[in-house]
Amino acid sequence: MGTVRQLATEIERGLREAHPTLRRTVVTKVALAVGAILEAQTPNTVELANLLPLDTERQDMREQWLRRLLKNPLLASPVLLEPWARQALAAAGQHGQTVVLSMDQTDLGDRFAVLMLGLVVGDRALPLAWAVEAGPANLGFDWQYILLERVRDWLPADAEVLLLADRFYPSVALFEWLHAQSNWHYRLRLKGNLTVDPGLGDLTTTGELAAGHAEQYLGDVRLFNHGVPTNLGILHEPGHPEPWIIALNDPPNRATVRDYGSRWGIEPMFSDFKSRGFQLEDTHLRAPDRLDRLLAIMALAMHWCVRVGQEEACDRPTPLEKKLNNKRTRTIGPLKSSPAVPFPGSSAVCARSGGGSRCNTPYHPSITFAP
Repeated sequence: MGTVRQLATEIERGLREAHPTLRRTVVTKVALAVGAILEAQTPNTVELANLLPLDTERQDMREQWLRRLLKNPLLASPVLLEPWARQALAAAGQHGQTVVLSMDQTDLGDRFAVLMLGLVVGDRALPLAWAVEAGPANLGFDWQYILLERVRDWLPADAEVLLLADRFYPSVALFEWLHAQSNWHYRLRLKGNLTVDPGLGDLTTTGELAAGHAEQYLGDVRLFNHGVPTNLGILHEPGHPEPWIIALNDPPNRATVRDYGSRWGIEPMFSDFKSRGFQLEDTHLRAPDRLDRLLAIMALAMHWCVRVGQEEACDRPTPLEKKLNNKRTRTIGPLKSSPAVPFPGSSAVCARSGGGSRCNTPYHPSITFAP
C-alpha cells in the first residue's frame, strides 16, 4: 500500500494542476485508483480494493468505495482526459508536424464493444476518446462523429491531421465529414466489395480493381453509389495475403499508401489495456458507464506511465535516446513526424541550458508490460 500511496501523491499533484476546479475529494480518489491500477495491473475490484490505502480494513467497505467511484458522474472520461489530450495533441502538432490519429474498435468478449480514437506516438498509441456499448456491437458513424468532433475541438487551430482507419469504418458520412475539415488528411482502408467508378466509363468494385495488381494508383475516383470523390492506392506487398486498398486525399503513391501502416500503433495499445497490461478482459463490470470510467482511470495511468518514462529519458537518457534526441525521423510518408508528448504536471519538456532545445524523447513508458 505504501507504493500505491506514493504513486497517488505524485499523480494527485498532476491531476490538481490539470483540474484546478474539480472537487478535491474526487481528485484524491481518482489518484488513489490510478495508483492502485498501476500497482496491480488488473481491473479486478477485489484486488484493487486490497491495495487501496484506506482507513478501513473491511474488504466490503473497500470494494464499496471503488464501486461508488466508478458510479460517480464527475468521472466522465472527456472531462478527465481533456487536459492531457490537449497537451498531447499540441505537442504532436508543434513545429508544423502532423498529428496522427488511429480509430479502431476492440471487444471484451460479447459483453462490451469499445470504439477508440488514439494518438499515434512511435509504435504505440495514446487513448484520447472512446465510446462503450454493451454486448457485441458495431459502433458506426454516430459514435465516430462524437469522438472525431471531440478530438477536433481539442486540436490546435492550425494542426495538420492524418486519420487512419480500418476497413469497417469508411462510409459516405465519414468521407463527407473528413472532406468538410480543414487540414485533415486520411488513409482509410477499403473493403473489396465497394462500388467504384475509376473514371473509365464503367462501374466496378474495389476488389475487382485490385485483382492482379501489385501496385496501382488512381486519382479522382468515385466511391459508393453516391459518387464520393477520393484518390485510391492499391498495394499488394509480398507476404501479405491481401492487398491494401486505401482511400486517401493526398496524391496516391507507394509512400502515401504505406502511411496506413502506422494504424497498427493502436493494436499494442489495446494489448496494453487488455491481455498484456491492465488485463481489462478480467473485469466483472456489466454497465457501460462504469466501464467508461474504468477506462478513464486506465487511460490516465497509461498517460502517466508515458509522462514518467519521458521524464526519465530526458533526465537520464540511454545512448539510443540521446541519438534519437539529436535527430528527427520522418515517420509518416510525405507528412511530418510526431515529437514527444508532454503532460500536465510533467517536466518532460526539458529546457537545455544555453540552447533551450526541446527534449524529443519517443513513446517511453515507465513500466513494461509482458510481451
